[in-house]
Amino acid sequence: MKLTGSYKIPTDKQTVWDALNNPDILQECIPGCEEFKKNSDTSFTATATNKIGPFNASFTGDVELKDLNPPNSYKLVGQGNSPVGFASGEATVTLSEEDGQTVLSYDVEANVGGKIAQVGSRLIDMTAKKMADIFFGKFSEVVSPEGSKPVAVDDGKKPLNKKLIFALATLIVMGLILFVFL
Repeated sequence: MKLTGSYKIPTDKQTVWDALNNPDILQECIPGCEEFKKNSDTSFTATATNKIGPFNASFTGDVELKDLNPPNSYKLVGQGNSPVGFASGEATVTLSEEDGQTVLSYDVEANVGGKIAQVGSRLIDMTAKKMADIFFGKFSEVVSPEGSKPVAVDDGKKPLNKKLIFALATLIVMGLILFVFL
């Protein structure tokens, strides 16, 4: 499964970078996140409960940050497990500034297996897209000045899938990555 997307967040790049590395902010923004623990400067563990098709399950996932280039980019590598399946993958997150706003772009590649894979890629994709939109909306609210809204960037590409990720986010991405992985 492959996911790509971009969001304009109405604040500076350093603020977004700091928030992407703040476990409290990520826990607040990841849908269904019950626990988000920073194990080290580059390692996180998260637990989230989400509904995917007919399944409502708790997922536990580990995410490691690699190829750090503060405050411009990093790669997230992770895996997650639940009673209904597993997921693993990686995401690249890139930040750039445009007209005083931060453009956050992500590319996620994930593998999903177990019972959860039986619901079909279309349902997983729709759920992942919804979770990503929830995560980025909340993330932008938390890190942006009062009254500002995130804007999804239409780059002309058809998104294939979305996920927190858990897909991640971090990904913000933890949110995306965690969802994708879990």
